[in-house]
Amino acid sequence: MKQGKKFKAAAALVDREQRYTLVEAVDLVRKTQFAKFDETLEVHVRLGVNPRAADQQVRGTVALPHGTGKEVRVVVFAQGEHAVAARDAGADVVGGSDLADRIQGGWLDFEAVVATPDMMRDVGKLGKVLGPRGLMPNPKTGTVTFNVAEAVRSLKAGQVEFRLDRNAIVHAAVGKMSFSNEQLVDNLGAYLDAVAKARPSSVKGVYMRSVTVCSTMSPGVKVTYDPVVAR
Repeated sequence: MKQGKKFKAAAALVDREQRYTLVEAVDLVRKTQFAKFDETLEVHVRLGVNPRAADQQVRGTVALPHGTGKEVRVVVFAQGEHAVAARDAGADVVGGSDLADRIQGGWLDFEAVVATPDMMRDVGKLGKVLGPRGLMPNPKTGTVTFNVAEAVRSLKAGQVEFRLDRNAIVHAAVGKMSFSNEQLVDNLGAYLDAVAKARPSSVKGVYMRSVTVCSTMSPGVKVTYDPVVAR
């Protein structure tokens, strides 16, 4: 891949053989960013699991202490009192079969989906639309629940979902570079702690093999991570 002068200059500041603490890594990412827009801080964790093994799947959610810095539009499949609770909690769109038809027709102007268990019959037919985008509600991530108000508030406040990909990596956006260094370190630590706690019991050996952070346009910075002493 061809690299521009700005990227090469930024990459020259990073020791590719060194693993930095979270505090050092965030500071270095800030020094290497060069884009003119408010970049996102990304974290990529390579895990020592078999992504094809059913008992070694890694998935979960974490509420970032300082949010993601991004507005999250939430749609909710609910009816009756649950629909009222969802609207009161700040859901952007609430509906049932009508909402399913709207999404089936191509409307995808949202970032999260919540559903009460009794509404999964309507959501189920959207699997081919929501599934590939990582938007399908799931009890394991708290998005299939009768407590829709809490789910909506958590998502709006900056709840992040992580899910193992086919390369045994979990990815996340954990804040904007306009955040303070302290806020970014807090968010990174909370995310990495959640991934560490999600370790499957069947996994042997090293679980978190590598952690890399970067901004949207900057080079990656390797991180040394210990859930006890990282922050």
